[in-house]
Amino acid sequence: MLSLEDVLAARDRVADVARRTPLDYSHSFSSMTGAEVHLKEENFQRTGSFKIRGATNRIATMSQADRDRGVVTASAGNHAQGVALAASRVGADAKIVMPKYAPFSKVAATRRYGAEVVLHGVDYDEAQARAHEIETVEDRTYVHAFDDEAVMAGQGTIGLEIAEQCPDVDIVVVPIGGGGLISGVATAVTGELGDDVRVVGVQSEGASSAAESLEKGAPMELESVDTIADGIAVRGVGETPFEVIRERVDEVVTVSDEEIAVAVTKLLERSKTLVEGAGAVPLAATLTGAFDYDDGEVIVPVLSGGNVDMNTLTTVVMRGLVQMGRYLKIRTELKDRPGALEQLVEVISESQANIYAIRHDRTSRDIAVNAAEVEIDLETHDDEHAAEIVAALEEYGYEVDVLS
Repeated sequence: MLSLEDVLAARDRVADVARRTPLDYSHSFSSMTGAEVHLKEENFQRTGSFKIRGATNRIATMSQADRDRGVVTASAGNHAQGVALAASRVGADAKIVMPKYAPFSKVAATRRYGAEVVLHGVDYDEAQARAHEIETVEDRTYVHAFDDEAVMAGQGTIGLEIAEQCPDVDIVVVPIGGGGLISGVATAVTGELGDDVRVVGVQSEGASSAAESLEKGAPMELESVDTIADGIAVRGVGETPFEVIRERVDEVVTVSDEEIAVAVTKLLERSKTLVEGAGAVPLAATLTGAFDYDDGEVIVPVLSGGNVDMNTLTTVVMRGLVQMGRYLKIRTELKDRPGALEQLVEVISESQANIYAIRHDRTSRDIAVNAAEVEIDLETHDDEHAAEIVAALEEYGYEVDVLS
């Protein structure tokens, strides 16, 4: 099983490549939770995520013959960039298989680091199957994204930094996809600080293989995954990480996509920090109380990456605003006569809401001939304000459908 000595050795190998990322106290999130929250900002890492650590350690431990054969891997995006950069530094040819629907920004970044990208399959697991075919046909060396002790040890160097930066930490909260990150971090922090430090793993509800595997006592594979957190959209936790998780991780919890979206949005608003969905799941779990903690406990959520596609970010932030009561979309009907829309807008204005967009349709088949359907997008203060607006409209006689 992965040992503290493995992680310490990895630290020396990755020192010239991986940055020592900040660990920042957050007054905002501490106030929200009653805990003392320090954010481990691995989103500021080279390539935008923690993956460069494991990829660098794995390639550093290869023989020259294995490097000369070239490397191949599968990735949803972050591991791809890590392998591409690590391979280019030692002159190894890299071929990366990514899902067809991987964010364009991650595909483009991987190519910029010098790797050849092959797009295949709808998710990580289908891309991985294609990568193993290439491994066999082209006799390349496979670099697994998480089911590899050298990769796990590299990721564990984050845990060593946490132990040095925050030696009084009570709880470290880590995202789980395939399990390489949390197995390395758990090995490092418990090895350095002892078993009194709790390690909590977090998955998306739509990709909860680790939680189910722990219940069954063996690695289980989901039939499919569905989550906005593409970096942890993996059907099954790795066999090697699973043994470490079972031994050294105290608890695994899940969060919804809506809760992830709120965490991404709050990080942008409160901390001015851009984090992708997978990187936001530890904070989402902390904010929602998905695991128990006491007031004043020191919690370190690991923000594992910041490689979010801008188009995806727009959607995620909008979902976050809806969940926070900051964005309201409604539909109602008006009599199709002069002044009807003006009267509706006046009621909304009196409620101190800002109109973002209006869509006015006289041609819908679902309304009377002398009526018009109106959809309005509103910027609101919070859930209470949104409810007040709907109540005010209903008091004036409008029938209101809340769309989001």
